[in-house]
Amino acid sequence: MANPVTVTERPGGKYTLDVDNGRHKLYADEPLQYGSADLGPSPFEYLCASLGSCTAITLRMYAGRKKWDIENISVTVTHSQRKLSEGDTKNVFNRILTVTGNLEEDARDRLVEIANKCPVHKMLEHGNIIETSLG
Repeated sequence: MANPVTVTERPGGKYTLDVDNGRHKLYADEPLQYGSADLGPSPFEYLCASLGSCTAITLRMYAGRKKWDIENISVTVTHSQRKLSEGDTKNVFNRILTVTGNLEEDARDRLVEIANKCPVHKMLEHGNIIETSLG
């Protein structure tokens, strides 16, 4: 299980936040056009970062087990929303994998399959339960 993450308002911008997991201190914020200071990534950008970093780590672990000659892995993630014909709106995460190294075409295809097995991908893909209480 991951360490608890505490998010606390801070001076700086209208929506500027301190993010602390006990080992790392980060900022989260909204862009200037929303009236804040843009001192850190937005919550949706952090979600994209979570998916991208989990994907890259999963690919690196898999490539290591296979002893594949991969020099570098980069994952670019964007988020948008799509209206469905039924009127519902779904979140869409677009992931672009860039892998440099000496790989056969079938190994490159396998990396796409493995990317879809990263734990954050699987968590986002399936429904979640969010429990909230007032402390």
